[in-house]
Amino acid sequence: MKKSVFLVIFVVVVSFLSTVGCAQVRSDSDKKVTVQTISAETAKKRLDAEKGIVLLDVRTVAENNEKRIPGSVLIPVEVINSQAPEKLRNNDAVIFVYCRSGSRSTIAAQALAKMNYTNVHNLGGINNWPYQTESGAK
Repeated sequence: MKKSVFLVIFVVVVSFLSTVGCAQVRSDSDKKVTVQTISAETAKKRLDAEKGIVLLDVRTVAENNEKRIPGSVLIPVEVINSQAPEKLRNNDAVIFVYCRSGSRSTIAAQALAKMNYTNVHNLGGINNWPYQTESGAK
């Protein structure tokens, strides 16, 4: 009798420990970062129809002076972690991120998502922007 009770308790404890031991634990650093992609056409329609969208250029100052989408904010990708909290105060704002070809915008958009910006869209490169642009120093 004692052996069977002990065996049942042993099986229950081992089952419990194996279930708990196999549970996946995620830290904040393991959090999956998701960034949405947005086309130039969809971005243009939304920019024309909605207020408060942040259009974020993550290229260099020189590239921005050469050509940019009107109304964009410049934060070069190299300083996105230090300047975003100061320049982008609303973590829930809709943010469209662009660069020249799409590589830096991907990096910057992922960095913003990791900083808990909740509505980040990768617009890709200004090279694929068929709409109005402007140039010159701001």
